[in-house]
Amino acid sequence: MRQVWVSVTYVIGIVGVLFGVGVLGERVEESPGGDLSDDATLLAPDGPAFSIWSLIYLLLTAYVIYQWLPSQTTSDRQRRVGWLAGWTLLLNAAWLLVTQAGWIWLSVLVIVALALVLATLLFRLHVDESSGLTETLVVDVTFGLYLGWVLAATGANIGAALSSSDLGPGRWTAIGLILVVTIVGAALLRLFGGRISIAAALTWGLFWIAYGRLFDEPADTAVGAVAGVCALIILGIAAGSQHRRKDQPAQPHPLAL
Repeated sequence: MRQVWVSVTYVIGIVGVLFGVGVLGERVEESPGGDLSDDATLLAPDGPAFSIWSLIYLLLTAYVIYQWLPSQTTSDRQRRVGWLAGWTLLLNAAWLLVTQAGWIWLSVLVIVALALVLATLLFRLHVDESSGLTETLVVDVTFGLYLGWVLAATGANIGAALSSSDLGPGRWTAIGLILVVTIVGAALLRLFGGRISIAAALTWGLFWIAYGRLFDEPADTAVGAVAGVCALIILGIAAGSQHRRKDQPAQPHPLAL
């Protein structure tokens, strides 16, 4: 049942993607009213940032196939995360469909719920060690990247919702949201042993926010500088956590990827 659930929600997720890229509806950046485009607010990552979705969906496809392998059918680790994995796929599809309908504030609630489910899933992965390199790449890295990017996207989504209500975000609101995202990301990195995949995706999002504000529109040097510094902080925390793990070999930890 768990394997079927993951597969069905994956198909639903692909349908959501078809809406999001404009095959079955408007592209995300064109709805609602362009508030989610890469130049709509001070919190929007620049265009190339969204290419990370291609990698995430590729890895999710590998995960769906992997969890059907005979060796994974009775895996306690897969059982602990499979149902949550399905919910992440369903929530992502829901987010894409909600934005199609123009319900921007509801999309904020959906993406926050997605982030919470992903964090719970990563916690379960953290307390149950990976069985090897393949599982680490297909499961741990996949959902680590997924969580890191969703954290960055949550800030951008809130900024889009504020913009749709003519509430900004102005410079200080944008800086405040970037700091909140960074603090949440830093806390999760400390909790999960500095997983590189989370740090990489969150840093990617923050970097492209910085790039967009420094070299594209809407331009704001202060916001760009803060986003850039926060990206470096996230990388520093991940590196520091990895260093502490190496200094404490007696303490069992999962592969921190």
